[in-house]
Amino acid sequence: MSGPQSRIVAAAQAAATVTDAQGRTITLRRIGALEKLRLFKAAGPQLAQNEPYLAMALLASAVSAIDDVPMPAPANEAQIEMIVQKLGDDGLAAVATAFRAENEGKPRREESAKN
Repeated sequence: MSGPQSRIVAAAQAAATVTDAQGRTITLRRIGALEKLRLFKAAGPQLAQNEPYLAMALLASAVSAIDDVPMPAPANEAQIEMIVQKLGDDGLAAVATAFRAENEGKPRREESAKN
């Protein structure tokens, strides 16, 4: 199937990759509404309200592989911490840079609501 539908599906499934300062290839997954909801559940009620923790957990949950070693989406606090530990500062910085680059071209919610 090579029509427009297959190209749309292929583009949606294409994984973004970034390289951190250590030279590791980090593959990212899209984080949608359901994945965010599951992350809140994995973090637990107290940590889900801790913005700095949740920001770092969101970066970690966006990682689907490090050097082609799969990283499943975290289902609890220990799994979030395991991914953060594997990424370290260099990996987290690379993922954060990728997030910023992806969001630079998007209008802010407040601005788009005015139009």
